[in-house]
Amino acid sequence: MARNFEIGDDLLFQLESGFGLLRVLSIDESENGDVIWHLLAYEDFFLDPETAEESLKKPENLTVAKGHMALTNRAFERTPTAKLMNREVSEDEMAAVNAWRMNPESEVYDRSALQMLGVR
Repeated sequence: MARNFEIGDDLLFQLESGFGLLRVLSIDESENGDVIWHLLAYEDFFLDPETAEESLKKPENLTVAKGHMALTNRAFERTPTAKLMNREVSEDEMAAVNAWRMNPESEVYDRSALQMLGVR
């Protein structure tokens, strides 16, 4: 199943206790042709999608839980999300992606974003 998200998309995911936010920082293709999703995860949780979307109008007020996660396409597909909006990715946000790309020991994880955050 192909995910039709783009760089800069802010994504909503749902937990039993509320909603959280992920952000697509970049999308790469690995040497074997697989897609690698570079995501940022916010620590903040919200009672409803409207409040989550409103918070994205002032993203500087959000707390970053993980500045970068590199996930396989399979792992990303196991993270149910919906697009809220698209914003330009900042240089600061891209710094972690670029550091990951420069590190020959960088890993791509095959666990869902929620597992990477320690939530289910």
